[in-house]
Amino acid sequence: MRTAKPRTIVIWTLVALIGAAGWSVLALARGENVSAAWMVAAALGSYAIAYRFYAKFIAYKVLKVDKTRATPAERLNNGIDFHPTDRRVLLGHHFAAIAGAGPLVGPVLAAQMGYLPGTIWIIAGVIFAGAVQDMLVLFFSTRRDGRSLGQMAREEIGPFGGAAALLAAFAIMVILLGVLALVIVNALAASPWGTFSIGMTIPIALLMGFYLRVLRPGRVTEVSLIGVALLLLALVAGRWVAESSWADTFTLAPSTLVVWLVAYGFIASILPVWMLLAPRDYLSTFLKIGTIALLAVGVVVTLPTLRMDAVTDFARHGDGPVFAGSLFPFVFITIACGALSGFHSLISSGTTPKMIQKETQIRMIGYGSMLMESSVAIMALVAACVIDPGLYFAMNAPAGVVGTTVESASHAVAHFGYTISPADLAKAAHQVEEQTLLSRTGGAPTLAIGVSEIFSKVTGGSLRAFWYHFAIMFEALFILTALDAGTRVGRFMLQDMLGNVYRPFKNVSWKPGLVVTSAIVTGLWGYFLWVGVHEPLGGINQLFPIFGISNQLLAAVALAVCTTLLVKSGRLKWAWVTGIPLVWDATVTLTASYQKVFSGDPRVGFFKQRSVYQDGIDAGKVLPPAKSMDDMHTVVTNSTVDGVLSAVLAVLVVVVIADAARVCVRHVRRPAMSTLREAPYVESQIVAPAGLIPTRKEKAEERDAIGAAQGD
Repeated sequence: MRTAKPRTIVIWTLVALIGAAGWSVLALARGENVSAAWMVAAALGSYAIAYRFYAKFIAYKVLKVDKTRATPAERLNNGIDFHPTDRRVLLGHHFAAIAGAGPLVGPVLAAQMGYLPGTIWIIAGVIFAGAVQDMLVLFFSTRRDGRSLGQMAREEIGPFGGAAALLAAFAIMVILLGVLALVIVNALAASPWGTFSIGMTIPIALLMGFYLRVLRPGRVTEVSLIGVALLLLALVAGRWVAESSWADTFTLAPSTLVVWLVAYGFIASILPVWMLLAPRDYLSTFLKIGTIALLAVGVVVTLPTLRMDAVTDFARHGDGPVFAGSLFPFVFITIACGALSGFHSLISSGTTPKMIQKETQIRMIGYGSMLMESSVAIMALVAACVIDPGLYFAMNAPAGVVGTTVESASHAVAHFGYTISPADLAKAAHQVEEQTLLSRTGGAPTLAIGVSEIFSKVTGGSLRAFWYHFAIMFEALFILTALDAGTRVGRFMLQDMLGNVYRPFKNVSWKPGLVVTSAIVTGLWGYFLWVGVHEPLGGINQLFPIFGISNQLLAAVALAVCTTLLVKSGRLKWAWVTGIPLVWDATVTLTASYQKVFSGDPRVGFFKQRSVYQDGIDAGKVLPPAKSMDDMHTVVTNSTVDGVLSAVLAVLVVVVIADAARVCVRHVRRPAMSTLREAPYVESQIVAPAGLIPTRKEKAEERDAIGAAQGD
């Protein structure tokens, strides 16, 4: 039995004390100033301990990852979808793919409830639920030739529950992609800086892909330095372009952006993964992690005070202006991706298992990437809570509540229990070179204000506008990397579904199949996006209200599949690892679904909202946010569709969970009746480290492997 060294014990004791101190201050401080640095301390201390101990326990005790076993990337390498990818590049790809709008926007909206509920769920949720889900789905998909989540459900649970999982997963995926694309369009529609800089990441990524594949294979450090240098140049040049005569060229209309996004999504999903997708996501990760790390450093240096209450009255009464509903279950639904996200399970059973070199890297890529995303969510929550609460509510409450003038907004905010003068609202907009900040809903502008608040304290107030617009562009880049990977995963899912009917589709790299399915997937989310851009209450806007719930329902499907596979693979005593998060997530999401369908509050219940607007139509009245009788009819239609879809998705998830429970019980009673669809064991010929930094033993193994190859 290995004994820990005294130095190791001292280091981890200090980490634990830092985290505990952060939690103690956040939980106990009331009526006094609390520095945001304590939130950072609580998060980083908790993440470090969770990765070092809990993730290692799951990887080596529960899953028993095997470094001698060849992964699908090695066995099925075809240079298109299956390709052994350096762990550093793959970590960047996976993180960029999972970190979309959720960790940036959800925590900002949840700040309405106060900083404490969101902090607890983001940190505890990722450690015990979100990162666990991502890691286990990645492991089980890797053991099954990179099968999609829905296909694993069909093969391991059965055709009935599996069909429900396939249908639910694909429908939710289309909704998620449409919502992500809409956020990108809104962010870039009037930003030549953002459009130019983000557009330049595509040729830079192509250069990096060919550099690693053709020019200098394996030279990850070299290509990283080149990519980062070119990325920084693109960011600086973006501002030059925005201030030059070229600005009009890169100021694209929303409809034009839709066309470009659909075209990019299609091309990115059919090109070989090494050519564009992996290097572009890896490149984006430098900007993402770099910005978040600098934000954390900025918090530690400037020690901004958390100005939002620890727990607001809106958490108690559920009548908040940002979103309606009580703390339970809606704060968990709103935060979503920062703690637990079903979308991640699609990436973990999509692109990543087809690219991972070694099973031992699953801990770093699956669990580690999710901790990285959770840190993004924490920093987003910090950014929302260090600005004036009056400004926060003026920005995030709808126009129908705060009005269109700084005077009406100031009055409305006073009604919420906070104060901000009209002059301060006008000054805040002027400082970031915006005409107005009123009703800038969606979370992104609020995050940008918080980022500019923190960074400008370090670099000076004169750069506040620069940091604000940088943050807006940064968020668009964050989301676009989830869109391209998500489209490819949607293609995999559709190919798995069609492969049950026509076998050639089973080969996800079969060219006719990948072209057809890519066109279908991009066509579906592209249609909803196009209509949503042209009709403020139509298209993807119609489905936006069920974004959070559908994402969390998908997480319940993923956790149900993982629990079933733990039981069927002889790990019954460890089934609690996913079983407990499954029970919690199912309770939260099904409660939320029930309330969204049947609540008597028209701000919460879809059918009640439908009834109110139908009564308005019958009485000849136009109710906000509708501006005409046509809008009134659209709201009635939207409420009906959202209510029906919420109910249908909830029923599909209940079917999956019930069928999974049946399979688990049957296995416990009669194990001989169960069959596992794992790929057969093949010995791996690849030698690669498990983590970012190779251990002394791993360095020796790599040297031996190089020497043996040269000897041959």
